[in-house]
Amino acid sequence: MRFVWAIVALVLATVLIGTGIAQRTIFMGPSDQRMELTVDEPSPYVLVDAEVLRAHDGLQTLLVRGEGDIFVAYGRTDDMRAWLSDTAFDHVSLDKEGEPVAERVAAAQPPADGGETSGRSPVGSDLWLDSFAEEDSVVAKLQLPKGNSVLISRDGVEAAPDDILVSWALDTRTPWAGPLMVAGAVLLLAGLVLYVLAIRYQRRGRGPRRKGPGPLPETQPISLPEQKQLAADTDAESAPDAEAGPSAPSGPDAPSGPDRPGRAPRAALRRRLGLAVPALAVTAALVTGCTSDSWPEFGGESPTPTPTPSVVAPENQKQPVVTEKQGQRIIGEIRSTLETADAELDAALAETRLSGIALTTRQTEYTLRGKIAEREGALVSPLEKVNITLPEAASGWPRTVLALTVSESDETIPPVLLTMTQQDPWSNYRVSDIGVMPAAGEFPDVAPAWLGTTRVPAESAFLSLPPAQLADAFADFVDAGDKSEFAGSFDEGAQKFAQSVRDSRAAVVQGLADSNASTTSKASFDMVASDYEPLSMATLDSGAVVTVSLLDTETITPTNADAVIRFGNNAEAKALTGVSEAAKGITTTYGLQLFFAVPAQGSNEQIRLLAYHQDILNAKVIK
Repeated sequence: MRFVWAIVALVLATVLIGTGIAQRTIFMGPSDQRMELTVDEPSPYVLVDAEVLRAHDGLQTLLVRGEGDIFVAYGRTDDMRAWLSDTAFDHVSLDKEGEPVAERVAAAQPPADGGETSGRSPVGSDLWLDSFAEEDSVVAKLQLPKGNSVLISRDGVEAAPDDILVSWALDTRTPWAGPLMVAGAVLLLAGLVLYVLAIRYQRRGRGPRRKGPGPLPETQPISLPEQKQLAADTDAESAPDAEAGPSAPSGPDAPSGPDRPGRAPRAALRRRLGLAVPALAVTAALVTGCTSDSWPEFGGESPTPTPTPSVVAPENQKQPVVTEKQGQRIIGEIRSTLETADAELDAALAETRLSGIALTTRQTEYTLRGKIAEREGALVSPLEKVNITLPEAASGWPRTVLALTVSESDETIPPVLLTMTQQDPWSNYRVSDIGVMPAAGEFPDVAPAWLGTTRVPAESAFLSLPPAQLADAFADFVDAGDKSEFAGSFDEGAQKFAQSVRDSRAAVVQGLADSNASTTSKASFDMVASDYEPLSMATLDSGAVVTVSLLDTETITPTNADAVIRFGNNAEAKALTGVSEAAKGITTTYGLQLFFAVPAQGSNEQIRLLAYHQDILNAKVIK
């Protein structure tokens, strides 16, 4: 019976191991599904539609080949069409049979140079969600949702590559191949053990078994002469055996037969072990070489859910203008550009990433650093890590993004808050306002980056103070102090900043008095809103983060016709005006960039100052 169980175990082991191996070899299907995209005489731009990429389920792999530089980018289909609106391009889509077909699309508006294509390079555009640039071939693994497309180009002048292949990975996992081979190996080992036990049991059962003589027949008494004759005959019969040689040994070492049949079971056992050991070794090697696709996935402990604020997207809400990853990349590029511009005092380079009052103050600082050797120190720029990204949810232009950046290496560095705007599909984002957030500042609750937010109109009546009036209100509070009608509207942080401005003005007046110039000159101050429109982004509590810029003007004039305003140790005034004195006086203008959290209408909360930055804009001689 032991032989039967051993045979059954070995047969089952063979079936299980063979099935496991077959699942990873002859029964395994293709690893991907492919579609070749053919474009005859391609233009400089090829737009692969989203439906082509989503023709099959699974991870999308795009292969583009051709000699020279190749550029591939993906983004929202509407954004890409807007970028291509002034040029002709090839559009690849699916026909009714699901086959790819390419057609030439004419420009919706004439290119600026009047030609057939814009000649604009797509490399480096902030509009793309991500991009790839390689030489001769590009392999991009994608998983694009509906509403996204791929742009293939070179430099906007040369024809785009026409060797394009899209493939989709198929599920070739065999989660039971590994367990089947392991189970087969276990049964193989069990079968061998049963077989060895069966052999040992059989050998012990054989014994030495000598078959005894049968029952003796009845004998009659014989006489003594007959007994002597019988003994003589017996000796004669055994004589040939004695001549043949010594008698065979007896006892435990005696052979069980003329050919020693006891060796046969051992030899057979060795032969079977010689076959079984390699089989076990091969099975072990196969099991060891199995990848994770050959094993079932067992989920770990389910994570404990944590409550998060519920955010419900408004009906018909548009997509955010940037994703969180895209925003991090754009701000990183802005930071890198400004670092280079600051090191080289390159105002033209800074202009590619700055606009508005942020650009003007930077240009003035470059001028001062070029003329004042001891003027140094880091300028305010975005920090390494984007902690909060609040993009506008919109489909048109201009587009705005609010971001809070923090330092990854030094927690003592205060966060930097900024707004950046993209004016049209062909422009990159430029920082229009930037400010440093004090340590005690607390950023309001805003929508997640994947949802985005809406711009609040400048005349909105749903805030405690319309954004269009905020700059004038704060300027009045700085100039009038507690006598201002807005004195109770601003929080402690805003009050401290306003007081610091008043203190700096008092220091200027005191400086004139200390130099005995107060009898021949006077100082006046005025703060007004700049010409730049405020930017307002809605928060979750129906309020808004409002960015405004103001101009703080300091004017020093003589009090009599014979007096002259000498700049003395004022290196900034000398550097910006090019003179050392002025007969009619000098006007110095400072730019203020302020970020406020404005509560909703009817709220009892005050307007909170989130971040600020003040720098000199210009100095002019009064003529």
